[in-house]
Amino acid sequence: MRGVMPGTGLGPGAQAPAGLTDVSYSTNTANALIHLYRAEVGKMTAYRQRLDMTTNWSVVTTAGLASFALGDVNNSHATFLFAMFMNYFFLRLEARRFRTYEIAHHRVRIMERFFYPAMLGDKVDPGWHQLLLAELSKPRSPMSRSDALGWRLNRNYLWIYAAVLAAWFAKLDLGQPKGWVLEFPAAFELADIGSFPGWLVFTGVGLFYLYLIALAARAARTYPLEEG
Repeated sequence: MRGVMPGTGLGPGAQAPAGLTDVSYSTNTANALIHLYRAEVGKMTAYRQRLDMTTNWSVVTTAGLASFALGDVNNSHATFLFAMFMNYFFLRLEARRFRTYEIAHHRVRIMERFFYPAMLGDKVDPGWHQLLLAELSKPRSPMSRSDALGWRLNRNYLWIYAAVLAAWFAKLDLGQPKGWVLEFPAAFELADIGSFPGWLVFTGVGLFYLYLIALAARAARTYPLEEG
């Protein structure tokens, strides 16, 4: 026997409005889903704060290293290469947090897409419970690692990396005498680091930035259960 839809005021034997008969919920079931929704939204809020925290770490670290490198002409330009490495560490950490955030986000979207419309009288696919059960029994992020990296790059880190690259070029230029003219291939020597030739450093940085651009370009443009 089907339970009465909570909040409708329908007594035993009363006729339910069209749309509510496809998926019915007992009071306990509806309360359980409501509490699950609140818990998942709370988890999203907590991970949203953790994502912002990681980005803040990246910005503060970049600003500190740039201030150190540009504060004295004798400080090595390799400081900016270290900044690139640290930002990649923060990017990987943030992408992992973002994938966990997306697990909760996906569950919330399932309930917003099916449960609440059904409670409000809309007709929904009665098999949507299986989708939620699958997410609960085997939690998995709907977003791959590469997509997560690409999303965070598009949202925040490409701008940070652009600033680091511009500051690195500025550092290389500031170390030269006034009136210096840029000429290749001699200009590659500006990036020498100890026994590492400058052309190798430029090549490594160029390949790394191409990798970042590729990650950002190939990231999926839509979330699950979203349009556009």
